Parts: sequence; structure tokens; C-alpha cells
Amino acid sequence: MSWHPQYRSSKFRHVYGKAASKDKCYDCVPITRNVHDNHFCAVNPHFIAVVTECAGGGAFLVIPIHQTGKLDPHYPKICGHKGNVLDIKWNPFNDFVIASCSEDATVKIWDIPKHLLTRNITSPKKELLGHVRRVGLIEWHPTANNILFSSGYDYKIMIWNLDTKEAVISKPVKILDAHKDVVLSMSFNTDGSLLATACRDRKIRLIDPRAGTVLQEASYKSHRVNKVLFLGNMKKLFSTGTSRWNNRQIALWDQNDLSVPLLEEDLDGSSGLLFPFYDSDTHMLYVVGKGDGNIRYYEISPEKPYLNYLMEYRSHLPQKGIGMMPKRGLEVSACEIFRFYKLIPAKSLIEPISMIVPRRSESYQEDIYPLTTAAQPALTAQEWLNGVNKGPLLVSLRPGSGAVNSLPQFPEPEPLVKTPDLSQHQGQGGKVPLESMQKPSEIGDNRKQLKVEESLPKNEQMRLSNGFDVFECPPPKTENELLQVFYRQQEEIRRLRELVTQRDVQIKQLELELRNLCVDTGGY
Repeated sequence: MSWHPQYRSSKFRHVYGKAASKDKCYDCVPITRNVHDNHFCAVNPHFIAVVTECAGGGAFLVIPIHQTGKLDPHYPKICGHKGNVLDIKWNPFNDFVIASCSEDATVKIWDIPKHLLTRNITSPKKELLGHVRRVGLIEWHPTANNILFSSGYDYKIMIWNLDTKEAVISKPVKILDAHKDVVLSMSFNTDGSLLATACRDRKIRLIDPRAGTVLQEASYKSHRVNKVLFLGNMKKLFSTGTSRWNNRQIALWDQNDLSVPLLEEDLDGSSGLLFPFYDSDTHMLYVVGKGDGNIRYYEISPEKPYLNYLMEYRSHLPQKGIGMMPKRGLEVSACEIFRFYKLIPAKSLIEPISMIVPRRSESYQEDIYPLTTAAQPALTAQEWLNGVNKGPLLVSLRPGSGAVNSLPQFPEPEPLVKTPDLSQHQGQGGKVPLESMQKPSEIGDNRKQLKVEESLPKNEQMRLSNGFDVFECPPPKTENELLQVFYRQQEEIRRLRELVTQRDVQIKQLELELRNLCVDTGGY
């Protein structure tokens, strides 16, 4: 008989949750009092968007991510809906485009300006008119550009192609009418070829969204499902809901057989909803309770017992909604692997909570940061509609590795550094020297570009940093804020110095290779 040890090796068994200090929270935010079961918060590396309480119609706030502290009570809103806003989602491939849906049965797409908001935005970029009752859920396709799914209280899921010039779109490209009740949750697999839904009729459905056919249906009596989630490429689904005895419950399902769950576990007797979040890079699953302050986290394994409990973050402040920062917005120098933004309406507060792997080394930890989803689409909308499937583009989170920008048409980060010596080093670093040796015409282009930058007024050069308008972050008002900006600049200078050193080494290596090649050819 083989002996199996009781302990399990894991890099994430000591992960802990760390709440941000008060000066790094967002205070005096009028968070919505709506009882709809949604996140009410959407985050990307540039902005945090939160549904707000307002009289007449619906509105939400878009706050620059570094603008922490007290919010101005007259801060501008995005307020073009005639009914309460029920869901908001950032475009995964453009950090300046957000979608919202509302009780007024419309979905609106908004362009957020790069500069600081000075007045309310009331006119959307696009308006989607197709639902006849309120729209409760929206989801962007994970790999195809400008494909949006919306679900309404008319029991229909509509697929929209936003790659059109029309400002008002009244015809979706596809309508999925496989549900007999309200859809409570939608989730895509990794390449977006399958859609899992949880419905108020207590059934989980696995749907081919382009064909509109239901591939699998679960009607397990003892698990009343509320939220469903694809677990990356694990070929499994995770659901949260309630048991027959009204206990909060989680369940794990095989994607190819939804007749009986692989695992079923009661958590507690609370009445709040459970929001699941999955990190496919670390295979960690987070379960966030609405109405309480707890965040439970697990590690998923392909074999039994499938779900390995790690720890629970506890707080006395209950959350109404929750936002999640994409991996490209995390602080890798602090070994941060996940970040939540917790909505606390009782205190009008948004509190960031970082999930951290305790490590002593300050260097980049490659084992906990595998290649992650890039901010660039793998497919066009038309390619996906024509039946093409493709996984997401991947990028490294290592500082200075040339992460994919969410807006490729914006200027590149390197040429926009203030000091001319540094920008010259960066223009010569990385992969550029080899290409410039192969194509001498590019040297002239680079020199012209540097001359253009030098001829720009100083204020124009200062405005852009890393392809982003620094005026979006207001000037520091207190001594603490000034110190924060100072330390942030010091960290940026240190990172740029490291980058220059790395590129100097690469230049020397390329020079040696060229010298060796010249010696070899001379020998022959």
C-alpha cells in the first residue's frame, strides 16, 4: 500500500490579505444603495469606476486610480441613463472605453477622456437598443475585439458587434433565447468559444454562443445556483448558491458532465450572495461574500480533492460590491498576486485589499508571475463571428519586459522620458540595435524622432509619462501626498536605471557577437 503525505506543497499556502492604509483608500464616494446582485465596481490600471447614488436616472463615477483620499462632492459623473445603472465593465483591450447597462433597457458605450474630467459626461459613444426590459448584466468577449454580450429581464442574451460607425445600434448580431427566466451570471471559457450561464430557474447551461445551442444543462435539485464561473483551461465550472436548507454553498462541476457536481460544500448560514473570482495564472479561486467582510481563497488542482482551502481574509466592515484589478495593474515588486476594491457604503469608502505572497527577496519572482493575459485582442470581431477561435495573447509582468499597451496607437513609453541621455540609452536598448544594424534607414528615423522631441516645449514633454496624461493625477495637496509622489518618482528612477543597465549589457553582448562574426568571416 502506497503512503501519501498529509501535507501538500504549494507556493500560495501562506498568501495573506492586506488592506490599504486610509490615505490610499477612496473616501466620501456616494456608493449606490441598489439591491441588485452585481459588483457595482470595475477597475483597470488607469481608472476605478463605481456605480453611484443619484436622484433621477442613473450615474457612475470614473476616478483616476492614483487619486486617493477624499473625493470632491461635485466630482463629475457619467450620467446619460434614464434608470439606475445595474452593471459596468471596462473594455479589456482599451482602458479608456467602458460599457454600462441600466433599468432603462439600454446598453451604452462611453469614451473616457485622458485628461481630468471637468464636467458631467451625458452623451455616449454608442447606444445599444434591443432589450425590451431592464438590462442586468454585460460581459466583454475575452479574446475578440469589440464583441459585447448583454443579458436582460426579457430572458434574452444579445451579442453586439461594436465594429460599426453607427452611434445607435438597434440590431444585435445574435440573440440567445435558451433561458426561461432571468440570467443571473455569465462566464466565458479562456478562448471565448463557450458561455456558461446561471439562471433563476436554478439551472446551469453551457452554450455555444455563435450557434445559439445549449450543449449541457445542469438541473441538480440540491444546489440552487446564483453565480457560475469557468475555471480557465481546467475543463471545470465553479458555482456559488444555496442548499436546500438555505446555507451558502459552493459546487465544482465537470464541463463535459453537468448531471452531478464533482464537489459540493456548505460554507455558512449567512444570506448574502457569494461572488467567485478565478486567477488562471496561479490557479487560485477567491470567494467574496456580499454583506460580510470575508474573502475565502482556495487553490484548484486537476485531481481530487480539486479544491484546497488556503485561508480566509476577515474584516468587520461588510462589502456591498467588489472590483478586481487586472494582473497588469498589480505591484509585482511587493509580490502582489491579486487586488480587490471593496465597496463599503456605510462609510462611503472604497478600500483596496492586496493578496500578497510573503517573500523576502525584492527581485522579480518569476515562479508566481507566469505569462498573463495581454491588453491586446487576439481576434477581430468579424473573425470571431466567422467561427475562428484563438486563446488570449500573453505577456510577461517583469518590469521593463515591454508589456503590451492597451492602446497601441499611443506613443511608446521609452522616448517620453524627461532626461535626454536616458532616452538615448533606451532608444538603443533591447531589440532595437540588431534591427537598426539590419536596416540603416531606421537610424535616421530614430534621430529625427529625438530631434522632434527635443524641439517640443518642456511642458509638452512633461505632460506624457508612460503613454498617459499626468494631468489626470491632480497635484498633491498635503505633505503625505507629496511624499508619496516623491517615493513613486524615486522608484521609477530606480526602475529606469535598472532598465538602462540591462540594455547596456545587451548592447555589449551584441557588440561581442558582431565582433565574433567578423573574426569568423575573416578566418574563412
